[in-house]
Amino acid sequence: MSDANVRIPEEAKDRLAAIAAAEGLSLRAYLARLAETLLTPAERAERAERALAALKDWNGYAPSETERQSLDSELDRRLAQVTAR
Repeated sequence: MSDANVRIPEEAKDRLAAIAAAEGLSLRAYLARLAETLLTPAERAERAERALAALKDWNGYAPSETERQSLDSELDRRLAQVTAR
């Protein structure tokens, strides 16, 4: 396994190290686990397409692109509302 140097603000490193320590992990192990759990944009798009296909197969739900954009906007609005608290 190769190592990589990543330059981030000291505050971010300290925060990540504290989170890692609270979970009983080194910063290196925590970041490796984090990388394994996050999805790339391509992986997220693939999962979304699979979910839409499953919904269509299950109950015939097949939103148009306009409906999808509207639903995405509504989700973004709600997430922004919650995170602003």
